Amino acid sequence: MMPLVVSLFPWFHQYALLIIPFLLPLLVFCFFFYGQKKALQSKRRKLTSLPSPPRLPALGNLHQLGSLAHRSLQSLSEKYGPLMLFHFGRIPTVIVSSPQAAQEVMKAQDLVFASRPKSSMADRLLYHSHDVAFSPYGDYWRQVRRICVVHLLSLRRVQSFQLVREEEVAVMIDSIRRAASSTQPVNLSKLISSLTYDVICRVAFGRKYSEKEGGENGVREMLREFTALLGTFPTRDFIPWLGWVDWLRGLDARVRNTSKQIDCLIEKVIEDHLHVKNDGRDVYKDSGDFVDVLLSLDNDKDDSIGSSLGKDSIKALIMDMFAAGTDTTYTVIEWVMAELVRHPKDMKRVQEEVGKVVGLKEKIEEELLDEMNYLKAVIKESLRLHPPISLLVPRESIEDTQLQGYDIPGGTRVMINAWAIARDPRSWERAEEFWPDRFLNSSVDFKGQDFQFIPFGAGRRGCPGIGFAISTIELALANLLHHFDWELPNGMIEESLDMTESAGLTAHKKLNLILVAKPRIL
Repeated sequence: MMPLVVSLFPWFHQYALLIIPFLLPLLVFCFFFYGQKKALQSKRRKLTSLPSPPRLPALGNLHQLGSLAHRSLQSLSEKYGPLMLFHFGRIPTVIVSSPQAAQEVMKAQDLVFASRPKSSMADRLLYHSHDVAFSPYGDYWRQVRRICVVHLLSLRRVQSFQLVREEEVAVMIDSIRRAASSTQPVNLSKLISSLTYDVICRVAFGRKYSEKEGGENGVREMLREFTALLGTFPTRDFIPWLGWVDWLRGLDARVRNTSKQIDCLIEKVIEDHLHVKNDGRDVYKDSGDFVDVLLSLDNDKDDSIGSSLGKDSIKALIMDMFAAGTDTTYTVIEWVMAELVRHPKDMKRVQEEVGKVVGLKEKIEEELLDEMNYLKAVIKESLRLHPPISLLVPRESIEDTQLQGYDIPGGTRVMINAWAIARDPRSWERAEEFWPDRFLNSSVDFKGQDFQFIPFGAGRRGCPGIGFAISTIELALANLLHHFDWELPNGMIEESLDMTESAGLTAHKKLNLILVAKPRIL
């Protein structure tokens, strides 16, 4: 073959050594691009048997996605089935909306679906996805998850933070009492946010940060923007050639500004730990707080990881614990209070239970919370109706498998609609009603074993901080309901309270919860 080429093109032999280095990269790129295209086409062919709404060229089904994606996907799943194929632009995604399919993904085939798809948002906001929530499955994820559990989220560590929780809840109650004395309405959303912010600052960072240090008020808005951005669908992820649209609609600027704010806060935290002595700082373990632990792993080789923990990993883990410990916890407390204001009989019932358990004691000790069964039922019912993350963080299959008889290629994105599953009338009586009694004398719980109720996920990728969050939630609610009666301002009726959710990764109440607090005679 080669002599024939040389005879036809006499110059080939002379210039071959110059041409080949330029041709080889071009050929490799062509083969790679062709292979990627063929792989995507092959994946689509395997997934075509799944029921799916009609899609548009390039857009896929994105035009059918409203501002509240979990509601849009629930409506489509009611028509096309609890296991549905939805095209986010060029990315085919399996939408799971039944407890049976969720159990297969998160338990029976948990390892197969244990990875995460690549996300440009997580990469830009969480230091190339070096956190626990968004990093792909593998040795790195296993080890950083272990670090977070052992040094912040274990049962022993959670119990050791009891004094912090009690002190910060007492601060919140005093703030409400002062506001109540002036008969002015209370922005309960802001106060709850301050509580969760101060708790996580003390247990993870060693101290609270004031407003002039970039503290609570600024961080509260930053966290809202952070979770809103993580819950968006960037055009570049799903339709790469339209990536410029993200710049045009201001998304790139929002990400850039928020990531800068995040980095400034975390740099401040790290700088304090590196250069400031511990005078006046809360220290809850011999080696220091969570940030101290991470910095020690940056300096010393950690045998479990095989190397030191890099600065990007430290920053990502700090942000992970901060956002999860603050944002989701505050969201749950806010929704519980909103539901109780709308259902005054249930509120009175909780208050009577708390009063009976506490008796003549001056303060509510955490040990007493175990006796408050109706309070626990109220929290569960609110979590059922308002899971903090309505669409659980997407998973990705590691290898080819089958899901309820359908072929699922490796690398397929899977999204579980926890919000839709928790409102499925096939699993729940009076599914759309707030009815806490359903959880009394019931073994159904949110810890990942009952797949009709998965507000914190399940399996390997389930939230490791459930115990940390619930401890704060129960103590805060018991105090709010024990010390005050609550009602809507300006003679508003319960039915008029706006219960709209905000868009984003965390489903906040869209409008702040503004209530009138009246001290109770105990």
